[in-house]
Amino acid sequence: GHTIQPKKIKKKKNNLSLFMDNFVHIQDENHFKEMINKTDLVVIDFWAEWCGPCTHMNDVFSQLAKSYPSILFLCVDAEQVDEVPDYYDIDAVPAFVFLNNGNPVDKLVGANAVDLANKMEQFGKTKQNEDYNQIQEGLPTQPEVDLNERLTQLTNYAPIMVFIKGTPDEPQCGFSRKIIETLKRNKVTFSSFNILSDDSIRQGLKTFSDWKTYPQLYVNGKLIGGLDIVKELEEDNELLETLQPGLDILQQNEQNKEELLNKRLKQLIATAPVMVFMKGTPDAPKCGFSSQLVGILNDNGVKYSSFNILADQEVRQGIKKFSDWPTFPQLYVNEKLIGGLDIVKELVEDNELVDVIPSHCIY
Repeated sequence: GHTIQPKKIKKKKNNLSLFMDNFVHIQDENHFKEMINKTDLVVIDFWAEWCGPCTHMNDVFSQLAKSYPSILFLCVDAEQVDEVPDYYDIDAVPAFVFLNNGNPVDKLVGANAVDLANKMEQFGKTKQNEDYNQIQEGLPTQPEVDLNERLTQLTNYAPIMVFIKGTPDEPQCGFSRKIIETLKRNKVTFSSFNILSDDSIRQGLKTFSDWKTYPQLYVNGKLIGGLDIVKELEEDNELLETLQPGLDILQQNEQNKEELLNKRLKQLIATAPVMVFMKGTPDAPKCGFSSQLVGILNDNGVKYSSFNILADQEVRQGIKKFSDWPTFPQLYVNEKLIGGLDIVKELVEDNELVDVIPSHCIY
């Protein structure tokens, strides 16, 4: 894809002091413009309150800021400061944009902490950053991120973390394949790191954890062991009990995510007295049922707002559970579900639609 250039911003050449707080929550568009003028190298974290994975990635982002004090880290609430995401063509969160001298040079979309750490490592090695460290008068040059600190970040990056050769879909050794099969068999949610992709991690983790072989399984940053340990725990029916501290955090994260989603759904439903969740838009419906429903509302002079569920899979799936209604379109009046197309058709046939719709919502 092509890179979207940010709107023209007058640059003032300044260097970011190592003693300045390099982790900043952006308040508004002007604040953003002011901050990106502070230094050449900037990383932006676009997030939203309703997005569960953003919470974890915000924590990762703040930890990375401590490891790269000469880079400016900006947190942007994509819904509260909604002008800034348009600069960089951001349409999903979490998303991260890397700026060099005001120009986007890299981008990451999604909640992958390992990918973010890897991109940060490459970004931290750019010539501009090296030049910056060299010209600081009277200050020592910034050392590379300590390997042990990076290993601590990686082992703690998910509640249940496994270091393997290859990936879960394509393990590169039999031991790694078997531990992945064991975790999947027990329906354990986990994240992984491919130690073949980074030899410094591969060698360093052996010393860091005093465990010389792979795979290695961690729960909340603590080593459980390798394949033999995991097999023994499973045979003794103790695997899930051992993983429980990590599973508890995963469950809490899911509950928090669902609570935030339900809060967002309530806000969407309350957007207008008459609200339609449909496939497509009233001007361009994407299915026959949605087309028929908005046609009925239009024919009866109903004023309504709509939400295109094709544009947001989280809303599409979440509202089915939230309202206990599995199909679309869905019609809400005063924040209460009326039903789908069949219900609306019945109301029209029985001349009851006007009784359901508030009088001030009819032309």
